[in-house]
Amino acid sequence: MPHGCWHRSGSSSLPRVQTRAQGFARLRLKRARVPGPASPFRVLDPPSALDHLEKRAADLRRTLILAAFGLLAFGGGAGAPASSTIMHGPPAHVVGRVGNGVVKSTNWSGYAAYASGTTFSDVKGSWVEPAVTCPSRQKQYSSFWVGLDGYNSSSVEQTGTSSDCTGKNRPSYYAWYEMYPAAPVNLSLAIHPGDSMSAEVAASGSAFTLTITDNTTGQSFSTAQTLSSAPRTSAEWVAEAPSSCNVFFCSVLPLANFGSVNFSGSYATGNGHTGTIGDAAWSNDQIVMVTSSSQVKAQPSALSPDGMSFSDTWQHN
Repeated sequence: MPHGCWHRSGSSSLPRVQTRAQGFARLRLKRARVPGPASPFRVLDPPSALDHLEKRAADLRRTLILAAFGLLAFGGGAGAPASSTIMHGPPAHVVGRVGNGVVKSTNWSGYAAYASGTTFSDVKGSWVEPAVTCPSRQKQYSSFWVGLDGYNSSSVEQTGTSSDCTGKNRPSYYAWYEMYPAAPVNLSLAIHPGDSMSAEVAASGSAFTLTITDNTTGQSFSTAQTLSSAPRTSAEWVAEAPSSCNVFFCSVLPLANFGSVNFSGSYATGNGHTGTIGDAAWSNDQIVMVTSSSQVKAQPSALSPDGMSFSDTWQHN
């Protein structure tokens, strides 16, 4: 029976919690008398044990509701742990600089262009969708995209394709866009290995237009999005190991064996100037994807002489 909810007539022994409450009331009567309209003084009732329990229960309900909303906001992705989703957009996790213009990352492989004082308003590129090899039942993932931000900032505005393994000999190909930290949006475009893909992210202030086209099938998708906090300080052309993210953290997923992917027609526009990855108007870094122990997972080639093309080769999952 709940404390403080019964009293036996004539009994000299009250429940402990009720006795404490009465003592508390006498103390508050002396110290906390407040003028009231109906009488010279109004007694402030002390909190009872039941009040305390009800408050704790309300706090617990509020915590559970907030947690549920947080998990629902992130959704669930195929092959990801429960209450998590596959994200293409976590910024480059750079773990070291190999040399001048070469860095190591645990989730990106490719190139990034950047320059102090330069704001990028456009990035575009093309690639041929690689076929993945799925020799085991382990779920594995790979993504190919162009985008703005993420190399030296916390947001990424990007669109691209994925070549995943959902099981043994079960490849999966699809297109998507993502305004990280928002979750990605998968598209209904039918993507096949060998398809020629082109993508572009254009920005004006906080307004973005993301476009992806399957040149082989003629299908195309474009969307207008806004992100007021995007600094637009870099442009990227990337082969990525996506991450599984929940409300607390992100972890890099196994990289599917995509063989090799070729990027071409790679241009960016910064401060009104349009040029290739290798343009002298900005710096560019070659990004090598590695494991936490620095074993190479994916290796980009050197840029072509015209500065607009490179290949990226899988080496380890």
